[in-house]
Amino acid sequence: MLSIRDLHAQIGARKILKGVNLEVKPGEVHAIMGPNGSGKSTLVRQLNGLLRPTEGRVLVEGTPVGKRHVAELARSVGLAFQNPDRQIFASKARREVEFGPRNLGRRGEDLRRVVDAALELAGLLDEADTNPYDLGFSHRKLLALASILAMETPIVVLDEPTTGQDAAGVDRVEAIVRHLVDAGRTVIGISHDM
Repeated sequence: MLSIRDLHAQIGARKILKGVNLEVKPGEVHAIMGPNGSGKSTLVRQLNGLLRPTEGRVLVEGTPVGKRHVAELARSVGLAFQNPDRQIFASKARREVEFGPRNLGRRGEDLRRVVDAALELAGLLDEADTNPYDLGFSHRKLLALASILAMETPIVVLDEPTTGQDAAGVDRVEAIVRHLVDAGRTVIGISHDM
């Protein structure tokens, strides 16, 4: 599903990753753990083309990321950002969740089905017509996650998914991960908190 070989990455003059190797099979669940600033987000942003390797190779579903466009990689890898405010832009929660699957070609009842399912799984179906910025941080975080769920990508990356969540929110994130695993999707979670 994912293969990273001798990955090196730097931002400006700062070397962030040095010789990273990782193999992930379809349907596996992985946690990438480390302190803040250790390169976790830099690593996973290589998977969907938001960042490109300085050296090494990244393969998604057997194909090198190389010069593939981010929009093409979005069909395979869904990434929920650590900070949802860097991901959310629509004026209504439903529109936010519709954006990804609509850009992947979904329309009509099929689009409505995946959006409603994602909003329900995130516990936000009753907030579908709410402006995302009228939601608290924890609900914006769940909304960003719902927007990735609706795309139904085979690979889902959750960057610090429990940040800002209370006990009920953490339980909801755990239920979402279980749902993804039961559906046979590959899940990678990032956290600095054991």
